[in-house]
Amino acid sequence: MTDLPAVPSGAPGQGGDGSLLPRRELSGPVLEVAPRLLGCVLTHDGVAVRLTEVEAYAGSSDPGSHAYRGPTARTGVMFGPAGHLYVYLSHGLHCCANIVTGPPGTASAVLLRAGEVVAGAPLARRRRLQGRSSPVPDRELARGPGNLGRALGLDRRHDGLDLCGPGSPLSLRVPTGAARSELPPAVRTGPRVGVSGEGGSAELFPWRFWLTGEATVSAYRAAAPRRAGSRSTSGRRSGRQ
Repeated sequence: MTDLPAVPSGAPGQGGDGSLLPRRELSGPVLEVAPRLLGCVLTHDGVAVRLTEVEAYAGSSDPGSHAYRGPTARTGVMFGPAGHLYVYLSHGLHCCANIVTGPPGTASAVLLRAGEVVAGAPLARRRRLQGRSSPVPDRELARGPGNLGRALGLDRRHDGLDLCGPGSPLSLRVPTGAARSELPPAVRTGPRVGVSGEGGSAELFPWRFWLTGEATVSAYRAAAPRRAGSRSTSGRRSGRQ
């Protein structure tokens, strides 16, 4: 686990304040874009989430990426322009949202792993209560990629949606007072959660980024050991890009 140098920036936005993040800011290398998304606020359908944890995936050069072996019907959006959502179903239960980055063809994307609900908490709580018998603590409302997607009301129908297009139902805003070229303070890095094989290496792929001291950041969990005789999926994650 490592710390990135702290860079002065404004306080994280609350709700819909701040300026919209333009497509050009998402078109750079994924390892530059990913940490800069921390502290940004994603808003959809009555709920706003301040991002506190993300993971970077770099397409054909990354054995942990869904796009490692090239485009498929599932991953096609990752090969398109930056600023679109890649939403996939994990374990048949959870819809996980990624933001496509880089120039077309690179298939890089940032998984939105966790965040703090800063507006619309009652609605997020109702969405998260589906199938549960106990209340959801505030810190758990958008903790983990599946929970974040559910809190925001995202599902497979939103796969390919353009965050940067006019009239988009989603908005991604930079914290008020923060320069777009700056990293938020106190960013830490480490291995990605649940990634098997080489892609889960802390030395080669410390591509999980999170804000230090945030209660909403999810706990690290290594990939489950592969059972003898099970087929390899090219070092891919256990269903969670």
